[in-house]
Amino acid sequence: MSPPDECDSKRHKALTQLLLLTITLSLAACANRNSPYEIGNLLVQGVPPIPERINGKLLKYQNTRAATFQGWQGERILISTRFGEVHTLHQVQQPLAMREQLTFFSEPTSTALVQPYNDNNNFLYYRDVGGSEYYQYFYFDMQSGSSTLLTDGFSKYGSALWSRQGDQLAYTSMQRNGQDKDIYLRQHAMNETKAVLVSDNAAWWQPESFSPDGHQLLVIEYLSNREAYLHLLDLDTGERVAVLDHSIEMNIKQAAFSNDGVTVYFTASLGSEYVRLHSLNMDSGKLRVIGEDYQWDVEGFALSDDGRWLAYSHNENGISQLNVIGIPGEKFVALPEVPSGVISGLEFRGDGNQLGFTLTSPTSPADVYSINLISRNLVRWTLSEMGGLDSRRLVAPRLISYPTFDTDTSGKVRRIPALVYSPTLPTGSGSTPVVIRIHGGPEGQYRPWFSYINQYLVNELGVTVIAPNVRGSRGYGKSYMDLDNGYRREDSVRDIGALLDWIETQAQLDSERVAVVGGSYGGYMVLASMVFYSDRLRAGYDSVGISNFVSFLENTRSYRRDLRRAEYGDERIPEMRTFLQSVSPLNHVEKIRKPMLITQGLNDPRVPAGESAQIVKALNDAGIATWYILAKDEGHGFRKKVNRDYSNAAMMLFLEKHLFTNSDD
Repeated sequence: MSPPDECDSKRHKALTQLLLLTITLSLAACANRNSPYEIGNLLVQGVPPIPERINGKLLKYQNTRAATFQGWQGERILISTRFGEVHTLHQVQQPLAMREQLTFFSEPTSTALVQPYNDNNNFLYYRDVGGSEYYQYFYFDMQSGSSTLLTDGFSKYGSALWSRQGDQLAYTSMQRNGQDKDIYLRQHAMNETKAVLVSDNAAWWQPESFSPDGHQLLVIEYLSNREAYLHLLDLDTGERVAVLDHSIEMNIKQAAFSNDGVTVYFTASLGSEYVRLHSLNMDSGKLRVIGEDYQWDVEGFALSDDGRWLAYSHNENGISQLNVIGIPGEKFVALPEVPSGVISGLEFRGDGNQLGFTLTSPTSPADVYSINLISRNLVRWTLSEMGGLDSRRLVAPRLISYPTFDTDTSGKVRRIPALVYSPTLPTGSGSTPVVIRIHGGPEGQYRPWFSYINQYLVNELGVTVIAPNVRGSRGYGKSYMDLDNGYRREDSVRDIGALLDWIETQAQLDSERVAVVGGSYGGYMVLASMVFYSDRLRAGYDSVGISNFVSFLENTRSYRRDLRRAEYGDERIPEMRTFLQSVSPLNHVEKIRKPMLITQGLNDPRVPAGESAQIVKALNDAGIATWYILAKDEGHGFRKKVNRDYSNAAMMLFLEKHLFTNSDD
């Protein structure tokens, strides 16, 4: 008899193949002038041939690269960057040295964990197949260059964590029943694994930090985007105790033991609108806020192994502000100037003297940096290729806010923050078309990171790009993030309507030529915007979006269902089911009157491919010009360069056609 998760995986594979056949037959049946055809692993309908002028102009944008920090290997670093079709892992011997490729696979390999106290700097990495997100763990031996599979090959694994000594590995797995995230502990040298926490509710459990002696584990119980609790798990007895009073609602984001095991550091919006950094003395129970009481979220932190330094960054209007404090004393350390941008992946080198991280900005792809805390120097480790782009022409956004339809708690008109990327045009050249880019989540946040899509739209098409952080976005306080919950789902769509109102007041923007673009939940927002505002929009591009909340909740993978219900509502409750049907774009297709581009990965475990198939069929049946791209080897978004390049070229042709002509074909 097959294990439960293997059965679930086989069932999903069979359903995927059936869905592909259904989509193919459906497209063939409803293809009026355009029959579906294949390009590599893409099934395409309605998309005309891409002109060479677009492919030629896009080429230099598509060939930009990025590098992300994966960890220290002694005095070297491990990074992920794309060479060829997908991201692979590389070692960099010294700052700005040549990258040495270590992994060579047809599927992306972009996350790794270096094993502590390993003389060879071996590491763990994970990889899935076709975007399924059923990640498997592999152990890479630096001497032989060989990889060893550590997992069963078919269940879903995640959240791996090495102990400080590098002899134990904690991770989550759904191998028990294909739905619940249990925590397992592997004694690495002995190749022995056992379950140490069996999930007894609908929570996602995640290992966060081993105690210095390796006998205890901090674990997070994640229930929703506003509820996550911290527990202490005894690895010898299996006893689990709450670290804080769980009668108080909290959303723990990250947690770590101090080097002496007495103090626990964690981030949470505990008694605050914003995520703050805290310390908890486990002996005395004393709880304190670390650093300044920012009116912004702390986004991540790292502790040095020797306990001397604590680094953290906070998200100030989308820009990361880096801080380092000394322990004890908690005095801020003077840091060199760090370029403005978005920081991630904070990690100290073993000796504690170097802090590594990834940094990206609107005008620079992600690269790896470090700060020497002794000399206070900023060191750049990678210089990612710009694909032939002139960095001087790249555009940084300006931050604006626009009024929306309601008032905030102070009685003032609520304002919605947004990033605006504007082209440089000759004086008197008139107003520009607008592309509104809507982030996913729904609790995501559009931040000023590098996007070659934005740069192409601004520099090659002369389009203004506006990226709003509508209500429900993170980064602006807990209350703001809750404003779209439950029966207020469409209030965030009304924020797009308010943005259209604002565009009408701006002389440099052409309110008659506006398109909306978004992915995942942002794809739902695109569809909903097209329902609400078809008469004010030229076109919409929905990537892996939700078209019907009920079918989405019923068909998203079982391990995600309860968490999504906590955000969107429980479709099993009759009143909520009725409401979810009422706000689902699929049920209002007759209100969409402008062309659509829709892209989807067949293996998407989050937003199943059926969501795009049913909206495409409905649009075709309604006679709405619709371009459709289905990738048979992708999941939630396109990760392979050949697929991404084609879909982005189609996007540019689509926007060019509908923003610069009056055609609805």
